[in-house]
Amino acid sequence: MDTHFARASAPPSELADAFHDVYVPIHRNEHIAAAAERADRESVRRTGRWLVRYGTDRCSVTVGLALLAAVGTADDIPLIQTIGLLSDHFGPLAAHAFERQTGGVEALLWLAERVTGWGRVYVVEALCRLDDPAARPWLLHKACDGDSLNGYFAGHVATVTKLHEALADLDTDSEMVDHVGRLLHLMSDCGGMGLTLARYPHSGAVLEAHARQVGLLGATVERYFTIAVLAQHLTTESPEAAGCTAAQQEALRETYLDVLDREEWTQVARAGFVADDNWMRWLADHRALQLRLRAFPDREPDAEE
Repeated sequence: MDTHFARASAPPSELADAFHDVYVPIHRNEHIAAAAERADRESVRRTGRWLVRYGTDRCSVTVGLALLAAVGTADDIPLIQTIGLLSDHFGPLAAHAFERQTGGVEALLWLAERVTGWGRVYVVEALCRLDDPAARPWLLHKACDGDSLNGYFAGHVATVTKLHEALADLDTDSEMVDHVGRLLHLMSDCGGMGLTLARYPHSGAVLEAHARQVGLLGATVERYFTIAVLAQHLTTESPEAAGCTAAQQEALRETYLDVLDREEWTQVARAGFVADDNWMRWLADHRALQLRLRAFPDREPDAEE
């Protein structure tokens, strides 16, 4: 790239096929960034834009995006957002580009609403690193979409948003109650990925607030699944694994089980099972023997799960 940028007249298309035989990382690379910094910035931006728009393979497009991530301007945000939608591959560099941009939080939130899987991991982690108050409402309500990969950032979201200081909002915010349930579920089973309930210092308080509020809401399949999984964790694991005392663990378990035993909740779970809902089928097959969920009385649980 140094050779290319040393010639002011060199067309961007000259790099279109230059990267087939080299490893091009999908994350920020200090060598590409340094080459971009050494060259004329307008020339780098022009080349990066061309490669992102017209590159015909992932290698050249990735290099173009890396150049824009290093020296791009606010004018490049729409282009970076567009390529960032292919987020499993281009998400890391798109997120990095927005982290250094004025207006980057809004661009990241736009992208976060539209990506899933690994792409969501990259974008949400970038939002957490920025720790901007403008992102806090979205992080509190929508960061976790239920994918198991959310486990990489669920605890970070809880920490950065100061979730324990926002628990009073659960009284009037059912969307946040559901999202907190997802966070707790993910943090109960993300060892080796991210912050677990055992290591999160506010687990007990957040679990208690969630248990109080979820039972005041109407039954849904997702809510049933979430509190059943939490009840299972509280039944089969130690208090320390849930980040609470033994007394808290028993009280939380009983609160969740009382909700699951209600007729409305039982009927919703049974209807979900009949409709072949994946969550309900998983519970029917893998619930702990000790739970004795009334919604699934006729199926023998898998004792190994």
